[in-house]
Amino acid sequence: MTIPPGATLEGAVDSLAGHGVIRSPTLFRLYARIRGLRRSLKSGDYLFAEDAPWGETVTALEHGRGVETRWTVPEGLMLTEVADLAHADLGIPRDSFLIAARDSGLRRELGLPREVTTLEGYLFPTTYVIPLHPGARELVGFMVREFLTQWQPEWQARLDTLRLTRHQLVTLASIVEAEVRYDPDRPFVSAVYHNRLDRRMKLDADPTVVYAYGHRLKRVWEKNLEVRSPYNTYIHAGLPPGPIAQPGKTSLIAALYPAQVPFLYFVAQPDGKHIFSTTFAEHELAIAKVKRMQSAARARPRPGP
Repeated sequence: MTIPPGATLEGAVDSLAGHGVIRSPTLFRLYARIRGLRRSLKSGDYLFAEDAPWGETVTALEHGRGVETRWTVPEGLMLTEVADLAHADLGIPRDSFLIAARDSGLRRELGLPREVTTLEGYLFPTTYVIPLHPGARELVGFMVREFLTQWQPEWQARLDTLRLTRHQLVTLASIVEAEVRYDPDRPFVSAVYHNRLDRRMKLDADPTVVYAYGHRLKRVWEKNLEVRSPYNTYIHAGLPPGPIAQPGKTSLIAALYPAQVPFLYFVAQPDGKHIFSTTFAEHELAIAKVKRMQSAARARPRPGP
């Protein structure tokens, strides 16, 4: 329940009664006045149990204990970007967040295997309801536990069929997440990467090059494809050492259940949708088509003011 800024004691009591926290508004109002709550009521989002003890309820409202906040993490952010978001929205020092996300003790505490060397990919993107002013370690723990909650038991059996570990699957899902802007393309992009892995082809995934640089690039140029990094899938075959971003549930599902198609290539159109191809010759034609689209878009006159 929410106590808005400037709320009166009467309004707060009505809200408590409406949420079933108290059953006798008149007596509780008298009790709260005796306790002096009228002068020290704290606004915020609270989580109370039904029929909570009056003393605990008044103390929480008086000191702001139990106040919660909503925090949204979008899909596809890199670990460093999640740290920036936590600092901007929650006031958590960026370095503290990154230290927690790289803490081997916390990874063991959360039950993650040794191949997980950082929590990149496991900070589940969603909207959280969390205590106000959480610590870095506490917040990171919330996010990883949400990932573990979202992981479905049947997915583990699917990994055996794919001959992948969960860490490898999360890595693949993070690449799919970074590639896709048009949701229906996810299982097809996933299929391309699965097909390439099966054929021992390099993935040639631009998002892994971006991750190798450690920051967003406005555009991936040919010279960028030579960056020396184990994450550069233009140089190294197979999956990179770990995830490159935080995949959402739809990308995890797409990585687990790719479309049954023979595609080995794709190129993005200006609108974010992809053209998929089976042969390199088809892929070259698709690239030429996209370049024509881009040229036409640049030549199109822009609307005036």
